[in-house]
Amino acid sequence: MSDWMPGPDTVEQGQAGEEAGTRPDVPPVPSFAPVPPAPLGVARTPTGHAGVDAWLERLADADHLPADGHTEVYEDVHRGLRDELTALDVRPAPAPTPAHDNRS
Repeated sequence: MSDWMPGPDTVEQGQAGEEAGTRPDVPPVPSFAPVPPAPLGVARTPTGHAGVDAWLERLADADHLPADGHTEVYEDVHRGLRDELTALDVRPAPAPTPAHDNRS
């Protein structure tokens, strides 16, 4: 139980504080409740390479997950982008040479 009473210079503030249910000289208590996930709003610019663009779009899945779920998405995208880049370094197999029909 509190003995706090507003003084003559705080009557208006005290009334406002009473309406809000808080004392005017006491700051509100911060909430430590988790907030729901929210998109960061980071634009993803298409690269023109369909495989890379698909992996970049996969990053949007992290927007709807809590922070502890981001790691799985980031690792998946990293693996996919690494595979795309590795595929660019692979030399194409030589074209099969036609069988020669030597009738001489």
